[in-house]
Amino acid sequence: MKTLIEIHVLQNYAPSNLNRDDTGAPKDAIFGGTRRARISSQCIKRAVRQHFDQMREGGLFTAEELAVRTKRVIHAVADKLQQSGREREASIEKTTSALSYLKLKTAKEDKTQYLLYLGQREIDELTLVVQEKWEEIIAPKVETEDKEKGKKKSGKKGEAEGAPKEVRDRLESLFNGGKAVDLALFGRMLADMPEKNQNAACQVAHAISTHAVEREFDFYTAVDDLKPEDNSGADMMGTVEFNSACFYRYAVIDWEKLVKNLQNDRELAERGVRGFLEGFVRAEPTGKQNTFAAHNEPEFVIVSIRRNTAPRNLANAFEVPIRVRKDESLTAKSVAALANKSQKLKEAYGSGEETAWVLDLTGSSPKDLGESVTSLEALLSKMNLPKE
Repeated sequence: MKTLIEIHVLQNYAPSNLNRDDTGAPKDAIFGGTRRARISSQCIKRAVRQHFDQMREGGLFTAEELAVRTKRVIHAVADKLQQSGREREASIEKTTSALSYLKLKTAKEDKTQYLLYLGQREIDELTLVVQEKWEEIIAPKVETEDKEKGKKKSGKKGEAEGAPKEVRDRLESLFNGGKAVDLALFGRMLADMPEKNQNAACQVAHAISTHAVEREFDFYTAVDDLKPEDNSGADMMGTVEFNSACFYRYAVIDWEKLVKNLQNDRELAERGVRGFLEGFVRAEPTGKQNTFAAHNEPEFVIVSIRRNTAPRNLANAFEVPIRVRKDESLTAKSVAALANKSQKLKEAYGSGEETAWVLDLTGSSPKDLGESVTSLEALLSKMNLPKE
C-alpha cells in the first residue's frame, strides 16, 4: 500500500528578494499566461536542511543522522585522522588514494571534482577504513600514453589499478546513505558511482505566487560618514529589485521509499517526516533578508496522509491569477481558490484513503479539507503513520 504525505502551504511575504537569479533579480516564471514570483525548489530544500541543524541542536536528530554536501571530504577525514595521531599530509594522501579506488578523482586543493552528498556515518566509516587499512592503501599508479615515443609510462594520479580487493569492497559497502535523514529525503547522484545513487523520497515544487506580479525597484543611496560637511551628495547609489507575493508551496513524501532509504528504520523515518514538515513550514530563504526582513510565517497549511492514490499538486487553483479589491485578503481569497480546486479534483478523480489536518489563520474556515487544528505542534502530534 503506497502512502503519500503531502503538504500545501500559502505564505504571504512582505517586500523581499528571497531567491535571486544570476542578475540579482527575484526569480519568476510565467504560469497561466502571467508572470509569477517564484522560489526555486533547491532554495526551499536548502532552507529545510539548514533548519535540520537547528532541530539537531533541539534534540530531534543527532549529528550522525544528517548529511553534508561538500567537496572537502578529504579534509574532513584528514582532520579526524589527525586527531587520532596521524600526520595530516599523509592522511590527505591516504584518503585521496582510498577514494581513487572508487573512481572518485580529486581536483585542486585536495577537493573532489564535484560536490559529494554524504551521510556523517559514511564519512566516519571512511575514516575508520583509512585508519585500519593504512598500510594497504597505496598511491594509485596508472598507465598513460607517451605520444612522442609511442610508449606507456606510469603515473601517480587517476584511478587506482590493482587496489586490494578487501579494501575496495569495504569502501564500496560503506556508501549506503549512512541512514542520513536529509539524504534519504532529497536523494543524491554520484556521477562516478551510479550504483550508489539514492532516489529521493521527497519531491518539492517550485513555489509560485497565486497572483500576477511586477518587478519593483528600490533606489538607494549611501553617504560617507567622514565626508567634509561642505561636500553634499551621495557617495554610492544603486537599485535592488524586489517583489511582494503570496506563494503556494507544495511537497510530497513517499513514506515507503523513505523507510527503505533509511534501511527500514521506521522510528527514524517518523522523525524525518516530522522534521521535514516542521522545516517546510518554519524555514525561510535567507536571500536579502538583511535588507528586507521579510519574516512572515504561513497563514494556511494542509498536511494529508493519502493511500493508494497519486500525488496532487494544487497549483492549478491559481492558473487564473487571484485578484482582490482593496478590502479583501489576498491570502484568504487564495485559500478559497485552493479549497475549490481540491474539492473538484476529489469529485473527479477521488482521493484514495485520506486523512488531513488544516491550520488556518485567515479565518476562511474552508470545508471538507480536513480536521481543523490551532497550531503546528497540534498538527504534527496528530500524524499517524503506518506501522507496517
